Amino acid sequence: MVAHKKLAVRIACALICSENKKKKRRLWRRKWLGRREEQGLCVLQRELEMDDQTGFRKLLRMTAEEFNILLGMVGPLITKQHTQMRRAISPRERLAVTMRFLATGETFSSLSFQYRVGVSTISEMVMETCAALYKVMKKDFLKTPSTEAEWRGIAHEFQSKWQFPHCLGALDGKHIRIQPPAKSGSLYHNYKSSFSVIMMAAVDANYKFIYASVGTQGRVSDAGLFAQSDLRQAMAQGRLNFPPPEPLPSGDIMMPYMFVGDEAYPLRCDLMKPYPYRQMEHSQRVLNYRLSRARRVVENAFGILANKLRVFRSTICLEPDKVVKITMASLCIHNFLRERRSEAYTPPAFADWENNDHSIVEGNWRNQGTGSFQPVDHSCLTFRLCSLARETHLVLRI
Repeated sequence: MVAHKKLAVRIACALICSENKKKKRRLWRRKWLGRREEQGLCVLQRELEMDDQTGFRKLLRMTAEEFNILLGMVGPLITKQHTQMRRAISPRERLAVTMRFLATGETFSSLSFQYRVGVSTISEMVMETCAALYKVMKKDFLKTPSTEAEWRGIAHEFQSKWQFPHCLGALDGKHIRIQPPAKSGSLYHNYKSSFSVIMMAAVDANYKFIYASVGTQGRVSDAGLFAQSDLRQAMAQGRLNFPPPEPLPSGDIMMPYMFVGDEAYPLRCDLMKPYPYRQMEHSQRVLNYRLSRARRVVENAFGILANKLRVFRSTICLEPDKVVKITMASLCIHNFLRERRSEAYTPPAFADWENNDHSIVEGNWRNQGTGSFQPVDHSCLTFRLCSLARETHLVLRI
């Protein structure tokens, strides 16, 4: 009897073990994912490219021609090999998914249903494509000038377009809201009680970024951001080859070439900021107004970027290093489209412009704001200077 009981127990244990070892068969690929080439959003993209250019511009924030130029540059770096198990996703689809993500800021889950591609695959291809875009475009589309001739060209455009001489670029910093990184404590916590990484950028007179530093933790101030930057070090060591001081166009007063920034930045020979706002003389008011005109270009650059590449409209739910990749790729794309004067990216009256009376007319982007781009400090320099200009009726010409 005892032997029979032991045998029964062994049999029961064996059955239980066999049940535990049975695993649910894992799907290699869901059926609806396999119909990507017949029903995914890329099919609609091809139709729009042939039949509706306006629709294509709304889909990817650029024309089909501009998309194909980008594809020609980045395609070799994102091409994958087919395998015996499946066909690789084409570089055209990879770039399209990435541009759709940047243009809308949709989640990877949402893009997965649109393009019929797995969520993990979407995440991987977006990061790879952003890294590839930055790698192939940074030399031509995100290059800081390094010769006197290049700096003089920028200063000439500031003088002709915004009537501020000897200006080499406008500096500003912005918070980019992110989800709280794991185990980061308060490193990325900013004064607005959210989490962010900071971008400091310099912009030329055509709203193109000529310098950018991204990734500093959100708790750093504007002055601290500049003090820690490689731009300040290069300026201090004279490695940027600024032109030597020259007379102003209206006289023989010698004036150095400089960047312009708001009151949070330090006053230097190569960096000008506005006068304090109390007990100003008329000449100081004039200078502050002129400086605000030059600084508008960096506000417009951030505004265009946030309203056209709408991934920056809300909190980016990715790790800080991924946010840096996305941001640097976006800056390259922004400069590429600005250089081509793309109306799909920057339509008429979208940025600030000057009418025949030399008054600044605010661009349409200001109606929608800058999304997750938040100022590094609490200053409202532009609005104060605009009201200052209206009160004092300052003359716009030197």
